Order: sequence, then C-alpha cells, then structure tokens
Amino acid sequence: MAKTGLGCEPAIGSLTPSKKREYRVSNRLHEGKRPLYAIAFNFVDARYYDVFATVGGNRVTVYRCLEGGLIAVLQAYIDEDKDESFYTLSWACDTDGTPLLVAGGCNGIIRIINAGTEKIHKSFVGHGDSVNEIRTQSLKPSLVVSASKDESVRLWNIHTGICILIFAGAGGHRNEVLSVDFHPSDIYRIASCGMDNTVKIWSMKEFWQYVERSFTWTDLPSKFPTKYVQFPVFIASVHSNYVDCNRWLGDFILSKSVDNEIVLWEPKIKEQSPGEGAVDILQKYPVPECDIWFIKFSCDFHYNAAAIGNREGKIFLWELQSSPPVLIARLSHVHCKSPIRQTAVSFDGSTILSCCEDGSVWRWDAVQ
Repeated sequence: MAKTGLGCEPAIGSLTPSKKREYRVSNRLHEGKRPLYAIAFNFVDARYYDVFATVGGNRVTVYRCLEGGLIAVLQAYIDEDKDESFYTLSWACDTDGTPLLVAGGCNGIIRIINAGTEKIHKSFVGHGDSVNEIRTQSLKPSLVVSASKDESVRLWNIHTGICILIFAGAGGHRNEVLSVDFHPSDIYRIASCGMDNTVKIWSMKEFWQYVERSFTWTDLPSKFPTKYVQFPVFIASVHSNYVDCNRWLGDFILSKSVDNEIVLWEPKIKEQSPGEGAVDILQKYPVPECDIWFIKFSCDFHYNAAAIGNREGKIFLWELQSSPPVLIARLSHVHCKSPIRQTAVSFDGSTILSCCEDGSVWRWDAVQ
C-alpha cells in the first residue's frame, strides 16, 4: 500500500477570500422535509448545460436555471418504493443521445430515468446494499460506475442493461465504498474510496474487450459474462478516516475525509508491482466545519474551481489551477444553516447550487 512520499511540503491555501469573484444568493427553494443528498448539472449534453437535478427521499427533480436567478421545475420522478432514499444521481445518455438520469440509494437498485418521458428506462439490480455514488464516463456517456455499501464498485452499460465489471475481491475495499470517479482522459482508469480509509485506482485495460462486447450483446443481460476485477493498480492511504469523495484532476486526485480539508495528491504508480507506489501530497484546501461524512465537492466543467459546503451551510469555492491554492469566495447566508451535502458548479462557474439536509436548494450567481 502506498504511503505518503517525502517530496516537498504541501502548499496549504489561505482562508482569506481573494474576492476574485463575488457571488450573491439569487434564489432558494424548499423541496420538503427530507434531506437532499445530491445535486448535479447536466454536463453530458450541450443543449442542457443549464439543467440540473436533485435527489432526496424517493424523489428525483429536474430544474432549469433561467436568467435573473429564476429556477423552473421541469419534472419530477417519484419512485414506487416510498421507503427509498436516493443518495446519488448522475446525468448520462443513451447511444442515440436520449438524456437519462441515473439514480441510486438505500435500496441498492439503480434507476435509469428517461428525462424526456419521466419514465423508468431500466432498473439495475445487482448491488447487495445501498448505492452511495454513481458517475458517468464522459468519453462514453452510456457507461456508468456505481459505488456501494456492499464494498464493491460496478461498471454498467445503460444502453444494454449489462453489468460489465465488478471491482471487488481480494484487493478490493474492506468497507463501504463512498465515492468513485472516471479518469478524464484515460478511459481504462477509475478511482474509488470509502470507509476503509483508502483510495484505490483500478485499471480496466485487460478487461476492455468485455466493455466493447457489452454494446453489441443481444442476449439477456443476465447471461453476459460479467468479470471480477480483484486487484487495483494502486492503493493509497492519504487520509486516516473515511474518504467520502474523490475526483480526478488530470492525473492527480482530489480527495476529502472528515478532517476539514480537500487534499490534492499525485499517485506514483509502480507499473511492475500493482498496488504499490508512493503518494506525493501537493496541496491542501482548508474547509472549516467540514467534519461530518457524506459531504461531496463538485467542479465546473473545466475543473477550474471546486465548491464544497460544510455542516453550517457555508460554501467554500477554491481555485484549482493555482499554487498555493486561492480561495475565490466564501459564501454564507443568514438563513442557510443546514449541512450542505453537495454542491453543483455551472459549466462556466458563474452559478453555484447547493442542496441541504433541511430539503432546501440554494442558487448563488456571480455578480457581474
């Protein structure tokens, strides 16, 4: 397992806002009493960059950001299981370009919702416990990956309904998997993290023939020869507690635990000895009062900035492409006191959304 390398001391960001960009609250709405755990803009389809969705309880709601801070409700999907509690969603699209929403939560079933008809397109059963995060492969947006409490990560083809690969086994996670992400340019690579305090990097390269077969499979999805990927190419112990969010930043990784900071680090993988290598911690982005788990950060389309909420309803917007890190803005409102579970940053970073434990959605717009 990779331990922290010696290298230079990491650059730690200052919590004094640079005032590079000012934001103000332009809207807030209340969905109900149930916590909202996820919010995301649609970056898969350029026609819908201003469309976002939220999940909370057994409901998925789709909105559009309009001019002047307005938010329009486009549609809502209510799951047939009233006890379902969705924790995560991701935008995807079918091979014909149909926009789809992929949602999962406590009952472990992944729902593929046709965003045009508001109907279930497919349901994926396979995980043995709740689904904590779903991410879409931006290079092939009909592939999604899911992280689960059952200690596994699964790769799915939403066009054919096939579970292609299961990342679990001898070298897999030893507790809940809380987050997973596709590498932005290396189509074979994913990173996952969880309650075993590790971040694991996996390669699909030697299994890619099965990914390609999944697009042309005509038999029942259950007859597909799903493969187990048992060993990651890299295991990192960057944090000493649960790791609940990880995202690739080029070949580097941004990850966070419950210790009031996001960490940017470089995995130095030894290709000859899988699982081994060193970690070089590059930068730290402080986030005060961010010491409860299941708080996720998000980035704009080009990964120029990362926004993260905390348990007191404040948002910290960090510039990602500068060293040492620069705090672009700290957003707070007297009426926003509830923990922010996730943020969403618009394509160009001019709008920031947050979804809260109290069922509220907040919209912040950059002051021109």
